[in-house]
Amino acid sequence: MKKYPVRLLRLTFGLFLFALGIVVTMRGNIGYAPWDVFHTGIAKTTGISIGTASIIVGILIGIFTALMGEKIGLGTLGNMVLIGFFIDLLLNLNFIPLAAGFFYGILMMIVGMFIIALATYFYIGSGFGAGPRDSLMVALTRKTHLPVGLCRGSIELIVLAIGWKLGGMVGLGTVISALTTGFCVQITFHLLRFNVVAVQHETLAQTYKALFGGK
Repeated sequence: MKKYPVRLLRLTFGLFLFALGIVVTMRGNIGYAPWDVFHTGIAKTTGISIGTASIIVGILIGIFTALMGEKIGLGTLGNMVLIGFFIDLLLNLNFIPLAAGFFYGILMMIVGMFIIALATYFYIGSGFGAGPRDSLMVALTRKTHLPVGLCRGSIELIVLAIGWKLGGMVGLGTVISALTTGFCVQITFHLLRFNVVAVQHETLAQTYKALFGGK
C-alpha cells in the first residue's frame, strides 16, 4: 500500500516522458511514427487536436481489447488519456523548436525515440498494466496464434496507410521509427538493467481492492 504513491508518480512521469518523446520526434519534421501518422491524419480530417485524436483512438482500442479478454489496468487508462493530454500541452506550449534542417531532424528523431524508451521503463515498471495499443498487439497474437512481431507490424502498417491517406506526415522519420524503436528500447532496458518480464502487473480491480478494500 505504501508503495502506491511512488508507483503512481512513476506511471505519470513515464506517460509524460512518452508524450515528450512523441513531440520531439514530430518536431524533427522528417516523418512521424506510424501511430502518430494515424493520429495526425485523424486530427487533420476532423479538426480535433492530435492529443484528442490519440485519446479517442486509445479509448476505442481499450474497449475492443477488453472485449477480446485482455486485462485493463490503471496504466491502460492512464495511457489512454494522459499521453494525449500531455501531447496537446507540449504542442501548445511550443517550447520544442522545429528542426532547422534534415540532419537536426534525424537527431531529434533518435533523441525522441530514446526518450520514449526511457518513458517505457518508467511506465511499465510501475506495474499498472500495458497501454491499449500494446494490449491490441497481445490480443491479436493470442487470438490468431501468429508471431507477435507480425501482429505488431501488421497493425502499424494498417494505421500508417490509413493515416497517410488522411494526410499524416510520412517520411524518413517513419522508416527510422519503424526500424529502430525496438532497438532503442532494448539498449535502454539493458543500461538500466530492467527485466520487463519480471514486472507483475495489476488489473484495475486489483488496484481498486488494494487502495479501497473492495471485494
